[in-house]
Amino acid sequence: MAEETKKPSQTDNGATNGRSPDVSTAAEEMAEGAQSAPGKEGAPLEDVSALATKLDELNAQKADLTDRLVRAHAEIQNLHKRLEREREETSKYAIAKFARDTVAVADNFERAILSVPEEALSDNPVLKSLLDGVTMTEREFLNVLEKHGVVRVDPKGEPFDPHKHQAMMEQEDTSVPAGTVLQVFQQGYMIGDRVLRPAMVVVAKGGPKAAPASVEATQRSGTSDQPEGPANEASPSDEDEPDR
Repeated sequence: MAEETKKPSQTDNGATNGRSPDVSTAAEEMAEGAQSAPGKEGAPLEDVSALATKLDELNAQKADLTDRLVRAHAEIQNLHKRLEREREETSKYAIAKFARDTVAVADNFERAILSVPEEALSDNPVLKSLLDGVTMTEREFLNVLEKHGVVRVDPKGEPFDPHKHQAMMEQEDTSVPAGTVLQVFQQGYMIGDRVLRPAMVVVAKGGPKAAPASVEATQRSGTSDQPEGPANEASPSDEDEPDR
């Protein structure tokens, strides 16, 4: 009886000792869960840092695209302005070649008018009427050219301009400043601000210089004479030294 009573107690103790591994395993799992919990709480912080980095990259891309858009818009505006300017110039100077050939007709009108002597007009009324008709035709022809931007240039009495005039010869004339246009062999023409045909002219030489040039020459001569004064004053003193 004693043994039978003792066995259940041993069995109970054995059962109690048999459950202790399960309890320790559960405790270890709880400990591992507790250790892994802080890691799960730290994961959102890493996500925020990654999102901030991504946001900075997107802002940089946005700034770059905005700068490109502004530059492209400016280039398009400049292109429109350049095309508009080229269109205006093309429309303005499109008839340049045609006008260059047409002004020869105006030259013939002028030659016809100048070829008639004045004394012949008083004796021949028919010739006078014909000359008046040619003169009116020339005037109307020049008006048509002016409507299209072609203007005749008569530089007689003006200073010679190499950009608008073509010097055929020089003539001695002291009554006018040097470089003055004395005679025009052939009239010049302008289309807009461009030279369609330069005027063929005779240029004066040997006359007085223009006022600005003479003023500059006077100033230069005055400044060049100033250093010579002290030198001239010093020379007598040098000559007096041997007398002493």
